[in-house]
Amino acid sequence: MTTSLPSAPLVEIVLPVEGMSCATCVNRIERFLRRADGVETATVNLATERAAVRYDPARIDRAGIVGAIEAAGYDVRPDVRNQPAGVPSETDAAAEAATDTARAAERSALLRDGVAATAVGLAMMVATLWPGGLPLTMAQLNLVLLVPAMFVQLVLGRRFTSRALRGLAHGELTMDTLVAMGTWAAFLYSAAIAVAPGPATAAGLPLDTFFETASIIIGLVLIGRWLEARARSEASGAVRRLLRRRPTTAHVIRDGTEEEVALDAVRVGDLVRVRPGERIAVDGAVVEGASAVDESLLTGEAVPVDKAAGDRVTGATLNAQGVLVVRTERIGADTTLAQIARLVEQAQGSKAPIQHAVDRVVSWFVPAVAIVAALTFLTWMVFGPEPRLPVALASAIGVLIIACPCAMGLATPTALIVGAGRGADAGILLRDAAAVERAATITDVVLDKTGTLTRGRAEVSVVLATKPGPDARHALLRDAAAAERGSEHPFASAIVRQAGAEGIDVEPMVVTGFTAVAGRGVTADVEGRTVLIGTARFLAEAGIASATAHVLADAATNAEAEGRTAVWVGRDGAVAGLIILADRLKPSATPAIARLERSGLRPWLLTGDRAAAARAVASELGLPADRVRAEVRPEGKAAAVAALQAEGRRVAMVGDGLNDAPALAQADLGIAIGTGADVAIEASDMTLVGDDLRGVATGIALARATMRIIRQNLAWAFGYNIILIPVAAGILYPFTGWTLNPALAAGAMALSSVSVVANSLRLRRVRLVTD
Repeated sequence: MTTSLPSAPLVEIVLPVEGMSCATCVNRIERFLRRADGVETATVNLATERAAVRYDPARIDRAGIVGAIEAAGYDVRPDVRNQPAGVPSETDAAAEAATDTARAAERSALLRDGVAATAVGLAMMVATLWPGGLPLTMAQLNLVLLVPAMFVQLVLGRRFTSRALRGLAHGELTMDTLVAMGTWAAFLYSAAIAVAPGPATAAGLPLDTFFETASIIIGLVLIGRWLEARARSEASGAVRRLLRRRPTTAHVIRDGTEEEVALDAVRVGDLVRVRPGERIAVDGAVVEGASAVDESLLTGEAVPVDKAAGDRVTGATLNAQGVLVVRTERIGADTTLAQIARLVEQAQGSKAPIQHAVDRVVSWFVPAVAIVAALTFLTWMVFGPEPRLPVALASAIGVLIIACPCAMGLATPTALIVGAGRGADAGILLRDAAAVERAATITDVVLDKTGTLTRGRAEVSVVLATKPGPDARHALLRDAAAAERGSEHPFASAIVRQAGAEGIDVEPMVVTGFTAVAGRGVTADVEGRTVLIGTARFLAEAGIASATAHVLADAATNAEAEGRTAVWVGRDGAVAGLIILADRLKPSATPAIARLERSGLRPWLLTGDRAAAARAVASELGLPADRVRAEVRPEGKAAAVAALQAEGRRVAMVGDGLNDAPALAQADLGIAIGTGADVAIEASDMTLVGDDLRGVATGIALARATMRIIRQNLAWAFGYNIILIPVAAGILYPFTGWTLNPALAAGAMALSSVSVVANSLRLRRVRLVTD
């Protein structure tokens, strides 16, 4: 008998890649990575210039992955983030900053070289068109122009040549190949005319050259890439904006002494003091002090949230007033901010299903353009007017230059980057691009009740004593809280909290003989008084005559009909009163339902609670009774969602608890409340960082807007190429006598990519919902 060793867990790294210019580059890198033994998945994003790779460390290491990228003809930046996915640490943030610096330098070089090449090209154009003429013959002028043209071609345009040669060495045609082919064709033809004007004249060729055209093409393409890179940087700034808010130090209290330490020196369990106006350095619980905390960075909600002892706070949020002492619970990779950054990066770097279809088109686009350019050249050589060679060459160059797979490659990822960033700013996290695509199609939203629409914990709403007067009520609540102090039941916690809120101190009270009966109630001796708390049946079984309860029976019946819970209190053999508890709706619940309705979405209520409670909540929310599903067991929630899907509905499920996870997974879109259970968040496609339910409609509206922008981008990118490539080839010449100057083709190509990114940036300003 043989046994096999368990396989090592998969690891994910994200590598910044240099040298990509279009979607063809993306396809090539992905292909090389996926062929590498040990690589499970590889996704390359042109807009973020990153490759996310999941691999088996037992079969391949980081060096092997970098080698696969280099084998494809591209480079990995040396300041690479080399860390399992998930977690921007302090070191990781430094690497991110280094990468940003490198990209800024690259953008500066693009602008510098682009402006220089364009300026040289325009100067050459002026020299050839000088009104009074220069004291040079055309042949002499061409020799003079050869020098700056060579500088532009070999120095300023070197990146196109080197990348094109690298791609050809690997059998790949890219956007750089098209630019290099077009500019080198123009330059070499012009150089031949300049060096050998006699043979050119003898062959019937004019001495006009394309030096200025080649230079202006290089300049405009470089400037276009600078504009594109700048816009991409603006679009992908969400994670940087998040991480920039993290404090770099914390005031830690150790052995009674406060000291300021670097954030990465803070440990779980440390006490951290936060003064007014400071950002909270860690995730933890308040142990001392009270304040209001601005959590808008994470939730998008501008109203500060009150915090006191026992409340939890999140790192990077702003302490508005008061001094807090926080016990550290999570640091580094485990903090809320780190997890949000991971989810945003994951969403920005993923591919929507629609992008895979685009990738298939792009894979043959560049070779097809090269073939069209060759056919254009041959057609003009056979049927074109004299002089045929320069006209045919100009038309073929125009076809090569005007084609733009960049716009097609950027159409989807740039919109996703901006959409994910805007969502993060509003406290809405979308798991990946596929989730965005699904969210845009949602028709119905199913909401769990407890913990989702409601606060998730019982609260005392009414205290009724059998005897009149405030003293009787006070005594009733005091004795009930003292008796329940030893219980862990949620109702007991609610009664104790209510007593504390009313200033009743039960700590000094002597309580003995505490006994809890599951599902019935508790009994205890409170300073000599026998106190029972529980159901009416529990009191009756203890010998308290039910006839004595008739005064409060109507109140109990009405409470139950409204979905609240009535808890009876007995004292010394008689009914002392009634405490009514309720799980109140969240303040955002009713406005959220209204917002869903206005957005054209159909909300449903799904709960395991009894029908009376569900109907009462639905009435308060303004939901019709036919959209309520009550008394649904946890295992039945997924079936309830499936039943709606069977009717042809596209269903989103909103939940927060462990029992919601199957339904979240069954739904077309699972939406988790960020304050809920981790397992629910893991099963979800969208997460609301806070508990404001209005984010459900906002998140779906954001997905719809993102997909609308993607469709616009793709329509523009494909339409641009379908229309302008034939124009560059000269399809209008037989009818209008028009041809397209290659320099204008370069400008159009540059603007096509910029226009796609600029359209994506509109997502920052699109109004998503109305209240």
